[in-house]
Amino acid sequence: MSSTSRGVRIRVREGLCIEAKSDPCGLVIFGASGDLTRRKLFPSLTYLKEHGLLPGSFYALGAARSAMTDAEIRSLAPELDAVYYLRGDYDDAAAYRELKERMRALDKTHQTGGNAIFYLAVPPELYPVILRGLGDAGLLDGAAPGGWARVIIEKPFGRDLASAMELETALGAYLREDQIYRIDHYLGKETVQNILLFRFANSIFEPIWNRSYIDHVQISVLESIGVEKRAGYYDQSGVVRDMCQNHMTQLLALTAMEAPTSFAADHVRDEKSQVFRSINPLAAENVVLGQYAGYRSEAGVSPNSRTPTYAALRVDISNWRWEGVPFYLRTGKKLGKRAAEIAVTFKRVPHSLIPQLRPEDLEPNVLVFRIQPDEGISLSFEAKKPGPKLCLGALTMDFDYDEVFGEDPPEAYQRLLLDCMQGDQTLFIRRDAVKETWRLVEPLLDSKKFEPAFYDPGSPGPAAADALIGRDGRKWRL
Repeated sequence: MSSTSRGVRIRVREGLCIEAKSDPCGLVIFGASGDLTRRKLFPSLTYLKEHGLLPGSFYALGAARSAMTDAEIRSLAPELDAVYYLRGDYDDAAAYRELKERMRALDKTHQTGGNAIFYLAVPPELYPVILRGLGDAGLLDGAAPGGWARVIIEKPFGRDLASAMELETALGAYLREDQIYRIDHYLGKETVQNILLFRFANSIFEPIWNRSYIDHVQISVLESIGVEKRAGYYDQSGVVRDMCQNHMTQLLALTAMEAPTSFAADHVRDEKSQVFRSINPLAAENVVLGQYAGYRSEAGVSPNSRTPTYAALRVDISNWRWEGVPFYLRTGKKLGKRAAEIAVTFKRVPHSLIPQLRPEDLEPNVLVFRIQPDEGISLSFEAKKPGPKLCLGALTMDFDYDEVFGEDPPEAYQRLLLDCMQGDQTLFIRRDAVKETWRLVEPLLDSKKFEPAFYDPGSPGPAAADALIGRDGRKWRL
């Protein structure tokens, strides 16, 4: 298969496709009346069914405090065959006994082998409450003898290191680590998944993926919108908890990690955790926090709020591969554009063969993994322009998923739900990673030490962020 993408012809060879089968199972969604179920979970299940990826023996059971009938919840997912609802209070032991009876009946009807996934689409403070109810009802060993049970939880995984460890203690009281699926939807994005395969399935890149050839790395996740209807939640969270502790550090780890022994889940997660342990503590001069002008006027935000909506960090990794290579992380709201990418900038040529051109006149090669809005990969390099004159220009080879394959990449939740059904934890967060990432970013929560600088909505962010990267003789790409 071939396609022409922005002047570049791309030939795609149909290669090896590996897709494990999912076990029969039931999916119980706590908080099923909420927004996440309507916007992400049910549409993702529908996609999996339409593409033949949903187990043939499957049911979805919504559980929440809101009054709702089976017919009403089915209207949210009309393409799915087996959707049910159960009303109950999360702290009511009788509700879990009723849940157990309902699951056993559905297990017999749909032949799911006693296998169950519990998706906790509820506030984190309810996790211990629900786990205690499930544990006391005997449901964390499966819906029936011989079955398995897995639990998916959403971020935030705590508000700081202490609360994160308290949460982990609560999880550990009822679950083994191999039962816990801490979800970070960024890890389900197609381009993010492709980073590992790009690095370790192509021999031309791995030899140069180090301090000898790479000048620096920029990881940017920029949003043009503000806090919108999440203002009340966001003012208690801020950019450090909302983005830095999870999404940004995970992107950093995938970019910087060593080659795992295999793509087995724990082998990959071992190497990611090793990256976290190798990161130097963040010095104050390598941190810029900001807040967009007008944030304090948002409904639900304190008029004296010091909650940051923007962060720019210089991160240094002390290991053999990356010593001396800075990683610049930048994320924020109400900025001039919506974009997310990982840009790997290679070192300039050491010597120019052309007398009229200095090495610094030649643009460095840049490899970019675009995460949003248009997922893809691009590589820029210098080349001579046609004609008798010696004219150089920067060319960019651009691979776009939509243009090449004729369809948008799947939603992140589709991939992650499928992985959980298959028992694959590769793209989920492990306990040690939670601890190490909180250790890294917790000092940024000190509002007395890090006063957020104001920036105008629609701007690139605070001027101090430009100064942070500018003092190293570099500038932001976006």
